[in-house]
Amino acid sequence: MAVKENLNAVQEMGKKGYARLTSLTELNLRTWEKMASRQMEAMKLLMEQGSRHMKLASESKSYSDLLKGEVELAKEVSNRLMEEAKANMQIASEVRDLYRDWFQEGVNELSAEIGKVTPKT
Repeated sequence: MAVKENLNAVQEMGKKGYARLTSLTELNLRTWEKMASRQMEAMKLLMEQGSRHMKLASESKSYSDLLKGEVELAKEVSNRLMEEAKANMQIASEVRDLYRDWFQEGVNELSAEIGKVTPKT
């Protein structure tokens, strides 16, 4: 294989490598945005729960009313946190698949490029 062909192959691999890194950066950014959004939802939920707890504490007429209200709040929040955890696991599964697909695509491209410059035996 001629030197010019080798240099062209290296140049092509460099361009494709840069494109792969760019697509990885975009994937990372989308993943971060999803996870940050979910974290903000969880923080919002906990802030709402704290506010409701303070309201309950100030408006309860007796200790038993307060205790009953706290049990209800805890039950509601634990159910919502479980829903959040399930949603986060779904996102993690989707992101895992996206990274696996990204990696496999890169391996396939690299194999194809190497096949172009490697002499057949």
